[in-house]
Amino acid sequence: MRPTSGRLPACATVTPAGVRITLAQAMGTCFGVQDAIDLALQPEWRGRLTVVGQLVHNPQVTERLRANGVMIVERDQISTIATEAVMITAHGASDTTKRYLSDHGFTVLDATCPLVIRLHKLARFLETKGYFTVVIGEENHVEVRGVVGNLARAAVVHDESDFHRLVGETRIGVVSQTTNRLEKVLTLVDAIRALDGVREVRFIDTICQPVKERQQAIHTLLSQDIDLGIVIGGLNSANTRKLKDLIADRGIQAHHIENAAGIDRGWFTGKRHIGITAGTSTPQDVIEAVYDEVKRVVG
Repeated sequence: MRPTSGRLPACATVTPAGVRITLAQAMGTCFGVQDAIDLALQPEWRGRLTVVGQLVHNPQVTERLRANGVMIVERDQISTIATEAVMITAHGASDTTKRYLSDHGFTVLDATCPLVIRLHKLARFLETKGYFTVVIGEENHVEVRGVVGNLARAAVVHDESDFHRLVGETRIGVVSQTTNRLEKVLTLVDAIRALDGVREVRFIDTICQPVKERQQAIHTLLSQDIDLGIVIGGLNSANTRKLKDLIADRGIQAHHIENAAGIDRGWFTGKRHIGITAGTSTPQDVIEAVYDEVKRVVG
């Protein structure tokens, strides 16, 4: 559910100008992300820890980590790590990457979200049962690369244009990147079932519950007739982009911003009901700052 700090209202706010502002009932940092952040910021690791890749896809969190002495390198820069400890991000990594780090003498802190770990286990389970494993998601996303890196044979499918990768496969097991939209995944699973030559498709739903809750909260906002949606999160955050798409797909004006500085006064002309939500890696204080700025702008 939406975190509360006393600064965010539990129900819609009506400004003096008569504009309603409604906050999604589930939004912001999920437990997996928060656990990873808390671990990285423990005082004992100050100046002794390097995170491989972005711990979470949020620029404010990245800035706070660096301010607290945490080094950050990309995955192709592992050989440059100088600290004794290395952290695997909430998005996870392949077993090969983890073994490499351990074999090279690093203390490995694994902050992989438990729901991403579940995705890894289920993808491997399908493979052990003889299915050709399909991961529905973004091929270059770090989470998907980690999952596929643990499989002997697999294909990543983003949309039907990738179905050529399934030619000749008769028994297909399907999992999903944890941040996907359920409606999209179910549509693709049905399309895979209809492919020529496919005899069996086994689908296991691996979309994480916090993402589902945030998507459902969007549907609740839409049912309240918002005419503008503000979605807060890192511009490279997959789950945040999908929240924005849920609003835009209904023909409602929607904007994805990283912080209050991204707000454009012109968006609000003629708008009477504004809905605000945030992705699973967006900190509470960033949400509060956006809410305060929207309230100030619309009067």
